[in-house]
Amino acid sequence: MEVTSTFTPHKLLLLTAGLLLSALSLAASPRQCPPCGTTEVPYPLSTGPTCGDQDYKILCNNGTLIFPTSNNTYPITSIKPQSQRLVIQPSSFLPNTCVTEDISTTGVQLNQTAPFNITGDNTIMYLNCTPSLLGSPLNCSSSSLCHVYINATRDAAACQKAPICCTFQAGGGTTAYMIRVRSAGCRAYRSFVDLDPTQPVSRWGQPGVMIQWVLPQEPVCRTQADCAVDGGNSTCRVDPISVGTSRCFCNSPLRWDGINGVCAERESPLTFTVVGKPDLDLDLDLILAFYSIEPKLIRVNRTICVDLICVTKVCVIGCS
Repeated sequence: MEVTSTFTPHKLLLLTAGLLLSALSLAASPRQCPPCGTTEVPYPLSTGPTCGDQDYKILCNNGTLIFPTSNNTYPITSIKPQSQRLVIQPSSFLPNTCVTEDISTTGVQLNQTAPFNITGDNTIMYLNCTPSLLGSPLNCSSSSLCHVYINATRDAAACQKAPICCTFQAGGGTTAYMIRVRSAGCRAYRSFVDLDPTQPVSRWGQPGVMIQWVLPQEPVCRTQADCAVDGGNSTCRVDPISVGTSRCFCNSPLRWDGINGVCAERESPLTFTVVGKPDLDLDLDLILAFYSIEPKLIRVNRTICVDLICVTKVCVIGCS
């Protein structure tokens, strides 16, 4: 079988994947919730009591998906089920102020017992801060990226009168579950996903907070009837780890696919044909990891490779 690529070959490397790649089923889970308006609701997210996983509750309000926090709600602007991530739209500024609307609920506060957390993909900027922040580990210097944002953004014009602002990368510790705003600290914030500080503010994209979820366990059951939606592929058995809980465990040789919410088979190994730099040091494990997340964008070490084409388990990756 011949597969063509738009890349000029410098060297052709044939790699046979020795690892087994999890099945990426195109079929929707029988437990998946119906669309919210025109937006798909991927498993395990749940908009109702009879679909999804009840530990992953979100809301559907007039065709718009809403993410509930401990004390507020935020619109969901995008979802990437293969990488278990979604992006919410943070609160706007109150008119003509450097104060965000959610200061009354102390900003974004996730429930730490829920299977969600704020990822390290977010660059957070605290605005309108008190001098107490100057002693924090955050970057509150005059060269902090937040000043670039304030000086280039009309909506943040009021923040020019509040000279102290700080920037940090979210994720880890308390920042994995909250973006805190309050009068005694910082009264406003902005968050950008995958921000490239070398780009002008106009190319940062819209403000957003990326949140990820933990892959769900097998569905909870009380009787075998609760597992009927799996078409005989699972059995209601006692969970040996969680006392008093039973789950729909997949029947061997099937295994639980938490991304798609089904009992699935494992796929056979893939063969990769890589066209690119002659001295490219390929990390097969990394290729497999990124393939399972974003099939059209592969990062091999620090080289961006695109146009992954797979035909009958033979894949071509082009690296410029």
